[in-house]
Amino acid sequence: MYEASVGLFVPYLRNLSVLLDKGVAYAETRKFNPAVLLGMRMAPNMYDLAQQVGEACRHATVAPALLAQCEPVTLPPLEHDMAGLQARIATSIEFIESLPRTEIDAAAELKVFFKLKNGTELPFTGRTLLLTNSIPQFFFHVTTAYDLLRHAGVELVKKDFLGRK
Repeated sequence: MYEASVGLFVPYLRNLSVLLDKGVAYAETRKFNPAVLLGMRMAPNMYDLAQQVGEACRHATVAPALLAQCEPVTLPPLEHDMAGLQARIATSIEFIESLPRTEIDAAAELKVFFKLKNGTELPFTGRTLLLTNSIPQFFFHVTTAYDLLRHAGVELVKKDFLGRK
């Protein structure tokens, strides 16, 4: 359970940080404000890049916290600036790495409730929370962030997403 949560979220959050760095470098090379990238979206009713990063961080912090039976870290309000998003990613990584491995590993059958933004609570076991909600949600948002940057012209390839050297 620990490897399927913390062990999965941390490296991909680090990869997401690198993707944002590449976006900043791209913007600087082409002499435009990198914050322009953060407002990009592929459709009018979808989250923009900043919100995609915010949601990836939310899913990466809430699920392991629920498994560890801890309160999730309180992340600051989402800002549309690269430094703020990088700080959000760093805070998320630091928080989930601080959670107790033994508690998380023992949480497969733990009854947990994931709270939606509208206040609705969805019941899960620890295992179903990860496999049917948090991991798919996390990768949806990280992938969408990658796709938005790629669509903007940032030179990214699959290994940037995967973090392979």
